Amino acid sequence: MTRTLKYLAGAVVTAAVAGMATVSYAAPATAPHEISGRAGTAQARPVQAAPATAAVTARRHAPTPRVVAPGEHVTAVPGFELWLTPEGKHWTTPGDPEPQFRSVVDGNIDLSSPGVSLQSEGTPERVHLSGLYYGGKGVASTVEIETRAGTVRGKLIELAGRPGWGVWYATADAVPADDGSWHFASKVTVRDTKGRVYASLALPR
Repeated sequence: MTRTLKYLAGAVVTAAVAGMATVSYAAPATAPHEISGRAGTAQARPVQAAPATAAVTARRHAPTPRVVAPGEHVTAVPGFELWLTPEGKHWTTPGDPEPQFRSVVDGNIDLSSPGVSLQSEGTPERVHLSGLYYGGKGVASTVEIETRAGTVRGKLIELAGRPGWGVWYATADAVPADDGSWHFASKVTVRDTKGRVYASLALPR
């Protein structure tokens, strides 16, 4: 089984080749009135306030991260599992059942500034994507990853108590590079419940 491991954080990028290319790397106003009526008379009648737009409605019902207990395993697909502890992110993949770890307390990330990291491991059939997100304003809501397979939407998990960081994860079909690029994902964007960028990562080509 060919296995790819990528790790990205900020702008630091290193690469290796093993099968596929490998990278180890946020009081309503009074309703308006209208004038109508017969000639010589005028009547004022309230105009019904416009209903909330779809965008406003969507924001009101925007998803929030799934809250998990420390050590609680979340299965993305069989073999691809993630769990959180106060120290950071832990995960396994089908190609590597040995737990891996990304710390949030070792001083390598600044939780006071918006940031996203990316870890990627795959086979010729599927790529497993995940990473940290941290430091953004508002409440994280969604994550989108631009990949060679198209835009992939992932999921978010956090520990209780709003720790200021969480983990995103997603899976995608593997697609060989045909443009000379050596990474599968090109951008990760986490948005908040109002649709604003919470944190993002753009990968150099």
